[in-house]
Amino acid sequence: MANLKEIRNRISSVGSTMQITSAMKMVSAAKLKKAQDAITAMRPYSEKLTELLQNLSATLDADTGSKYSDQREANKILVVAITSNRGLAGAFNNNIIKEARNLAAITYAGKQVDFMTLGKKGNDILKKTGNVIENNNGIFDDLSFESTSEIAEKLMLLFSEGKYDKIILLYNNFKNAATQIVMTEQFLPILPPKSIEGQEAKTNETFYIFEPSQEEIVEALIPKSLKTQLFKGLRDSVASEHGARMTAMHKATDNATELRDALKLQYNKARQAAITNEILEIVGGAEALAG
Repeated sequence: MANLKEIRNRISSVGSTMQITSAMKMVSAAKLKKAQDAITAMRPYSEKLTELLQNLSATLDADTGSKYSDQREANKILVVAITSNRGLAGAFNNNIIKEARNLAAITYAGKQVDFMTLGKKGNDILKKTGNVIENNNGIFDDLSFESTSEIAEKLMLLFSEGKYDKIILLYNNFKNAATQIVMTEQFLPILPPKSIEGQEAKTNETFYIFEPSQEEIVEALIPKSLKTQLFKGLRDSVASEHGARMTAMHKATDNATELRDALKLQYNKARQAAITNEILEIVGGAEALAG
């Protein structure tokens, strides 16, 4: 059995760890509220804009369609993996890295699969086994639509110039503080409206008057829609990160509490045993003197 000093040191160490994990949990909870409000407010706008764009694009002729709708054979794929710059968030980063590797090794086996990483943790791991063409850690320092637009424009240029046939966004979708869903979302080319029972979905039957032309409106909406899609993915990832870290720190605090209680019980038993031994030694010494 460990001596009393060793146990006291362990109790003190576990107590310090508890204070750190509890503080990190509170910080993540405060940040989560702001991030959750931001993504909740943005989702309806993003979804409606995407739906509108798909419906308008579906009515255009193939010859007048956008260069961002060009459906090519997917031989060169770019995966945009969105992770975080910090750890201690449970499986938040590992789930994205695992899915990115699965895309390269299984889904697109035999194809050229490159990565663009947004977040330090993803870059640190994926660059060891894959080709990372670009990494951006600073995007999360001051996340804004303007900074996101620059990255989206790079992706649009890579696709329009034919350097990649398909671009995929990979991020954690925020459901609640305890649940994050890994999303594999096609960024380019733009997908047609969702099919219903094997047939292409019908566009809105409402007639519109377009000013200027429908083609010009679609061409203007496409870049905005793509930038919004990427911005939504980043905001989803930020909210998911805070939720995952809050949950991980909550579990860590609970585990530390259980360990501290077990150590205190062990300390009390060791202290009681030491006192009993001292009493026995005193009694034994007194009997020896009396004899």
